[in-house]
Amino acid sequence: MKGDEPVVNLHIFTVGCPELERMTAFRDRCRAHPAELQLYLDTKRELAGRTWRYVQHYANAKAEVVEAIIARALAEKSPD
Repeated sequence: MKGDEPVVNLHIFTVGCPELERMTAFRDRCRAHPAELQLYLDTKRELAGRTWRYVQHYANAKAEVVEAIIARALAEKSPD
């Protein structure tokens, strides 16, 4: 049975996993750029209003926005 407490979304990675850099870049970008956070929130809210047979379909639907934010975050970090 799925509970309500605590409210948490936990991700666990192995040492050296490249996804860790991507996810922290996404987090940091949203913290530092309110417009990026708003884009993400607006996308999630619009998608949450739909009916999804599988939660993965919801995740797939927001992937384009998430990947775009990650790309901008990594580009900003990358030395030119």
